[in-house]
Amino acid sequence: MLAFTDPREAYRRSEIEARIQGIGDPGDLVRICIEQVVGGLGLALITNKRPDPAARSKALSRALSALIALEMGVDQSAPLAPALMQLYGAAKRTILDSVISFDSEMLGRVRADFIEIGRTLKNA
Repeated sequence: MLAFTDPREAYRRSEIEARIQGIGDPGDLVRICIEQVVGGLGLALITNKRPDPAARSKALSRALSALIALEMGVDQSAPLAPALMQLYGAAKRTILDSVISFDSEMLGRVRADFIEIGRTLKNA
């Protein structure tokens, strides 16, 4: 299986796995997932400018997977749970809509929102 994988992708995955294994705080996992959303969307925006729909699809899948992980980790009894679920759901819909009809502007906005969230968490 690794023989068919892009070496950069294999390295990225092993780096993420190593970071996840070293996590001592659930907040760290949230930060990693947010980084993956930001990175996946950024890569999708870049690859959209090239004739490489497979790379764009992989990047969108990476962002979508990270969003699903974020959704799964929401404590439904927390006061912010409804707002987080709404945010993650809207971001997922934007990504899924862009699979069919790529919308650079909307994906850029979602990416900017998650960059801001990531910054806030980093400073907390």
